[in-house]
Amino acid sequence: MTEQVRSYAEMLLKGGVKTDLLQQTGGILDAVPQVRVDFESPAVSIEKKHIVIDRVFPSEIRNFLKILCDNQDFTLYDEVVQAFEELSERPVDAGERAILRYVEKPTQEQLEGIRAFLRKETNAENCEIVLKKDESLKSGFVLKIGTKEYDWSEGGRLEQLKENMIRSLFKVSRMSFSEEGIISILRSTVSDFELEAKDQEIGMITWVGDGIANVDGIDHAAYGEIVMFDCGIKGMVQDVRRDEIGVILFGPDTELHEGSRVVRTGRMAGVPVSGDFLGRVVNALGEPIDGMGEIEADGFRRMENPAPSIVDRKSVSVPMETGILSIDSMFPIGRGQRELIIGDRQTGKTSIALDAIINQKGKDVICIYVAIGQKASTIAQLVNTLRKNDALSYTTVFCATASDPAPMQYVVPYSATALAEYFMYRGRDVLIVYDDLSKHAVAYRAISLLLERSPGREAYPGDVFYLHSRLLERSARLSPEAGGGSITALPIIETQAGDVSAYIPTNVISITDGQIYLESELFNAGQRPAVNVGLSVSRVGGAAQTKAMKKAAGSVRIDLAQYREMEVFTQFSSDLDESTQKQLDHGRGLMELLKQPLGNPLSMPQQVILLVSANAGVFEKIQTENIGDFRNELLQFFAENHSNIINELENQRVLSEDLQSTIVEAAMGFADDVAVTEEESRSEEPSTRLPENEAVFAKPQ
Repeated sequence: MTEQVRSYAEMLLKGGVKTDLLQQTGGILDAVPQVRVDFESPAVSIEKKHIVIDRVFPSEIRNFLKILCDNQDFTLYDEVVQAFEELSERPVDAGERAILRYVEKPTQEQLEGIRAFLRKETNAENCEIVLKKDESLKSGFVLKIGTKEYDWSEGGRLEQLKENMIRSLFKVSRMSFSEEGIISILRSTVSDFELEAKDQEIGMITWVGDGIANVDGIDHAAYGEIVMFDCGIKGMVQDVRRDEIGVILFGPDTELHEGSRVVRTGRMAGVPVSGDFLGRVVNALGEPIDGMGEIEADGFRRMENPAPSIVDRKSVSVPMETGILSIDSMFPIGRGQRELIIGDRQTGKTSIALDAIINQKGKDVICIYVAIGQKASTIAQLVNTLRKNDALSYTTVFCATASDPAPMQYVVPYSATALAEYFMYRGRDVLIVYDDLSKHAVAYRAISLLLERSPGREAYPGDVFYLHSRLLERSARLSPEAGGGSITALPIIETQAGDVSAYIPTNVISITDGQIYLESELFNAGQRPAVNVGLSVSRVGGAAQTKAMKKAAGSVRIDLAQYREMEVFTQFSSDLDESTQKQLDHGRGLMELLKQPLGNPLSMPQQVILLVSANAGVFEKIQTENIGDFRNELLQFFAENHSNIINELENQRVLSEDLQSTIVEAAMGFADDVAVTEEESRSEEPSTRLPENEAVFAKPQ
């Protein structure tokens, strides 16, 4: 029996659920198997599950079934029933000791009522009650027995009333009510409020430091559950041991000390979600840090959710265009794909991701940028770049800076993915950038060492692979039945001296659907983006390209690979035959063509025009150092004189033979005009210098 199953079984016991009621519920599930399938499926909405529960099942069991569905734990139902039957037959030891804290000493009648409550809860006939005065309660009582606490104080009553009102407002937000109707619902909630004997499992800190706390006394906490400390700081259960739990802190540990009180909440870690997060900068918990006020949330979503099943997925076939010619032509990315960006420090990895975000303007794609362990000044500069390019309006920036504790850097990518899933299951396409997962692994390693977990391969925890796989597997393209949206992931990994065979890089390479490898030598040689054609790959391939781009790209990648290989063998050779020299010139022209300045993404029609022109040998008429300027002039020429070609490519997304011939003819004509102009300017240069030369070299009289 796991601790999670045991906690659910104890919940049934405290709720006074009878065995025949569970048998009735099981009979319904056996009679209609599809109900069980829907309850276990994460693709079915919570609202639909709640509707079925309210209509089909007895009222006494409804709340418990809703809790199982909300926590995605309905697969444990049969185990919970079995555990309930075992626990209901096990008597609780008599003679337990309870502590009753009070402000005003309870009367004899109140004590008798408390003893009757204890007999009902613990099955103990004689339970010693120790009275302890505590004026901080203001009024009421707090009863503690073992690790459980029943709060009937003023604060406890207000907290229960607050939870009831929030629950009522949440139900109202899903329906259409007038203002009078909402007020009426809230008024009835307050008037019908009855204090429940709500127990809380409490514990005590035994050690705290470096964003980690060890807690004793909480026996039924689940992995990923939120606990609350007395000072108001939240923590998440990260390590469940036999005699204690390890908790990572979502705040400073300066106010915590050994002996501090910890309360189990029963809620899993999550973040608020809504469409209002677009255009905002938030921390790892979804709290705004941009000074633009609070964000109104539509709901709450768990940080960690199961990835969509194979049945709920759809094949990747819609392009996610980055606007970078070298990537869109040779290593296309599709919506729902996971494409790794890998390379050494300062090789342009973030620049590629930033260009991809800027290129989504007007394409109905939501972007999420996750900054992990970066300097705050670097993040501020990136946000300003997005704002300057009018890309912040459809982007949310999650950041856990280098100054934030390791737990915040650890949870931030999961929080951002939870928001991305909120949009994906509503039919939206999302592009999420994790910058970078190397620092994420370092943060997790620090947490593991502080929790005293044994390290694995190369002194890293052995579960680092699972750390990233359960994050990246949540990226997918959903079928229309499951929601129809998609999450496209661009994780970034930093290598050391180009070592792609190290532990973390090999992990993420095996998880993703391809990688874009940026080479330091190419970057230092001025080739930017410095994409290595040989080591980069997209496992989705042409399935994520438009027909026009697939046809235009043609043999570009093969030509570049042959050029790089031939360049190595011919760098010491002086005599080259004509075909080899022509191939080298063509390769140099392609390399120059693929150079692209930061923040200038190209549209699909512009890329097709450039590739068709390059394959037709248009750029061979231009000197290599002038190709960059010629490329810009060529695109401007097409925009001004052949807008019909651009419109046809944009609308039809197909490159017909006639259209290809038209592009080549127009580009050739423009290149000839430019070549003639250059020739004329060169022929005029000697004549303009002739008088000066004659004066300099004139013989003396």
